[in-house]
Amino acid sequence: MAAGYPDTTNSAQAYMLTCPSKKMTHIDCPGCGFQRGTLAMLKGNMQASWRVYPPTGFIWVTILFLCVHLLFKLKYGAVILKYLYIVTVVVIMTNYIYKIFTNQLI
Repeated sequence: MAAGYPDTTNSAQAYMLTCPSKKMTHIDCPGCGFQRGTLAMLKGNMQASWRVYPPTGFIWVTILFLCVHLLFKLKYGAVILKYLYIVTVVVIMTNYIYKIFTNQLI
């Protein structure tokens, strides 16, 4: 690290929100891991993002496509969004069910 520059490697982690469900029940919710997955993705580490929370990429693709559709009123945008939502929800639930069966919720 260069002299005079602060260490910013963990600065984004200081602002991460606590999951209310995890805080009260001590069990992961279906969305637990999204912030860490996004942070890994922003750092350019796609493998770490996938390991932390596989639905991260699907969620961001859906959000970005929604923004593009809202800006440009794509002809088949609503239909594509519907399928993106379905795929994203299936991936989220599959990930959660996998966590249940492999005892990774706690």
